[in-house]
Amino acid sequence: MPIPAIRLTDANEAPIRGEGEYVLYWMIAHRRLSWNFALDHAIDEAKRLGKPLLIFEPLRVRYEWASDRLHRFIIEGMRDHAAALRDHPVGYYPYVEPHAGAAASSGGLLATLARRACLVISDEYPCFFLPRLIDAVRDRVPVRLRLVDSSTVMPLRLADRTFTVAHSYRRWMQKQILDVLPDFPRPRPLAGGRLPPFPGVEAKILRRWPAADLDRLLSPGGLDSIPIDHAVGPCPETVGGDGEAVRRLRGFLKTGLAAYGDDRNHPDRRATSGLSPYLHFGHLSPHQIVSELLDREGWTPDRAAPANGKNHGFWNTSETAEAFLDQLLTWRELGFNLSHRQPDDYDRYESLPDWALKTLDQHRRDPRPTIYDLDQFERAETHDEIWNAAQRELVSTGAMHNYLRMLWGKLILHWSATPEEALRVMVELNNKYALDGRDPNSYSGIFWTLGRYDRPWGPTRPVFGNVRYMTSDSTRRKLKLKGYLAKFAGPGTPEKSAAERKLFD
Repeated sequence: MPIPAIRLTDANEAPIRGEGEYVLYWMIAHRRLSWNFALDHAIDEAKRLGKPLLIFEPLRVRYEWASDRLHRFIIEGMRDHAAALRDHPVGYYPYVEPHAGAAASSGGLLATLARRACLVISDEYPCFFLPRLIDAVRDRVPVRLRLVDSSTVMPLRLADRTFTVAHSYRRWMQKQILDVLPDFPRPRPLAGGRLPPFPGVEAKILRRWPAADLDRLLSPGGLDSIPIDHAVGPCPETVGGDGEAVRRLRGFLKTGLAAYGDDRNHPDRRATSGLSPYLHFGHLSPHQIVSELLDREGWTPDRAAPANGKNHGFWNTSETAEAFLDQLLTWRELGFNLSHRQPDDYDRYESLPDWALKTLDQHRRDPRPTIYDLDQFERAETHDEIWNAAQRELVSTGAMHNYLRMLWGKLILHWSATPEEALRVMVELNNKYALDGRDPNSYSGIFWTLGRYDRPWGPTRPVFGNVRYMTSDSTRRKLKLKGYLAKFAGPGTPEKSAAERKLFD
């Protein structure tokens, strides 16, 4: 089945050269070998042209917040790919920059590979530095550069407007999704239909840009020579890669989904899926999650109700499955809708809704109960036990409980000199430490604390104005926190990560 045309975009006007030696898939966002429209399209083009396929998966140094934590998670995924493709006719070339700018030297590694290619296929991802990266290389690639949208279940270009509230997006999605479901990527695109074997990357290219020694990089101290932030250490309990992503998905569907509806807000019960880092780094496809979840529910399209814009009653699955689908298909994809349609301001304070900008401005001079700076926030040196615990969880594990992330952001607003400073602190801490940061979905969560996708709330309060208000006292009354606080609240937290030791000891 061909890739839906709405998911394909040519980034330049250079030709497709049939005389080229191979099709090049430049894997930069959808870092997986299954359920991936970009890989599907690369395979289709290689078959059409009768050429081998080379998958080139690079990891650069010069990106903001680069750290051992993020590098290791990505390299663990590269290790999965190298193992899966070791005896496969498809070529695989993992490259990890040893220093900033190494991939751009001597004319550039991508351009060098592209000069021998028929065309270059890459991933469309509407966030962080990747759109700027595409802009920087589009005219340097001497053949066609084609981008493929595989980040979301609903194609990014299907919506003709930016949605400002979940209800309207959900209703739009419900009207469209039954037409989208048949056009999913292939679960096993590399199975069957053999391609010509890739003969190997030219020796002079490998001498200039050696393929990554993934086992060495993943060994103790393997990243020490790379100029990234070594204080933000890896998260040993959260291993990257396609294999781990699928294992976690199936474990959640088997044992975690049943408790998801009632228990996901309680930190002690840990009923969340833990899949967001794998979605962010492209190790897991949202299409695969939807497919396996609906199959497990025995769902068929005739069970869907008319679009109602509600977070229940459309899919007619179990309540927990419907709640999880709403998080995946409404709240996650709502953020992608904004970042795709407003690429220049999705992360800017001025992108908040007018009512939020007005009320926050009216209350910007209100006295704060206390003011902390970035260093105090980062070191969890506030007077609030629950907030400190959430920050410690983020630093030590690369994640934060979903409900507490909302409280965390609200209190940063309450304890910052201005709302702009609050936003700066949230973005810095989240993107530095969270494995699922630097993502449209994480920006949605941060900006929600300031009013995005929300409505005015009363009564009007100091600092917040009509932005929704949350407190630790109400959180303590609502949630089961005893075990969570015992683990993260105090300086005696066991088995601290390198990042936590650096900050808290």
